[in-house]
Amino acid sequence: MARTHSLAWSQLKIGILGVVALGLASMLIIAVGGQGGFAWQRYALKTKFTDIQGLKTGAVVRVAGVDVGKVTAIEFAGAEVEVTLEVNEAQQERITEHSRASIGALSLLGEPIIIISPSAAGRRLQHGDYIQSEGAAPGIGTMAGPVQEAVGEVTQLLQDVRAGKGTVGKLFTDEALYQEFNALLGAAEGVVAGINRGQGTLGKLARDDSAYRQLTASLADLNAMTRRIRAGEGSLGRLLNDDALAKSLSSTASSVDEIAAKINRGEGTAGKLLNEKELYDRFNAISERIDKLVAAVEGGQGTAGSLLKDKQLYDNMNGAANELRSLIADIRKDPRKYLNVRVSIF
Repeated sequence: MARTHSLAWSQLKIGILGVVALGLASMLIIAVGGQGGFAWQRYALKTKFTDIQGLKTGAVVRVAGVDVGKVTAIEFAGAEVEVTLEVNEAQQERITEHSRASIGALSLLGEPIIIISPSAAGRRLQHGDYIQSEGAAPGIGTMAGPVQEAVGEVTQLLQDVRAGKGTVGKLFTDEALYQEFNALLGAAEGVVAGINRGQGTLGKLARDDSAYRQLTASLADLNAMTRRIRAGEGSLGRLLNDDALAKSLSSTASSVDEIAAKINRGEGTAGKLLNEKELYDRFNAISERIDKLVAAVEGGQGTAGSLLKDKQLYDNMNGAANELRSLIADIRKDPRKYLNVRVSIF
């Protein structure tokens, strides 16, 4: 009996050691692969979503792209879904009241995970606190709608092209447009061929060395002129670089502005002419009198009018002038006949 008891106790010790080893191995596996360490090294946080997009317990929890915990419970809370997270206590300083929880994915087609945005400001969340949630990051589900819409638009575009709609559609289906486009390409090829043969201005520029040399010389002259202007040579150079000339122009502009201001204020003759109504009325009255005088002369009134309009008066004055010229001519020929002076002395 003593031997049997000794053998049973040895087997029991081996069994106990095996169980302890299995427990230690399990705890080691959990510590290494459980993202959050041992159970006593984690604390719980809660958040709520209107749609968890297939999130399951055991899903990874990440902070700044690092796995720090996992989802431990999912249950309904009214119209929303409450998710319980267990996070490593070492991340507690990075999860504050300003942090936000959202649903992401391990990859584009991967399973959902919880992503927490880190924050150094605000109060640190404690065990059992709620972390505010925000909209899920765009995944394959949210992209399906826009992708399908884009595919539909591309399909419609191809259908329109096949039906001959639009410029591209007409280019593919309209034989006349194709022939015009082909003729345009032929003309362009002809132009290029002419240029290669040295025809026209572009052809000479491309083939004639003298034209190239002339263009190069012109560019060199332009560069030299630009350098002279930058150096302040010539009138244009002094205008751009001479501060004294710039000040003189500025002073002239100021003087012109001052003269314009005086004219606007009615100072001086020009200012009074532009601004005083009395002076304007006087000039207007003089202009009206001149108009009346010209009208009277054109109407034949007065001496000047009669001189311009009365032919008989004109003929009389013309005859008198002719007789006066004849008398002067006779006096020049024979002055004694007309100038007979007698002198008597008492």
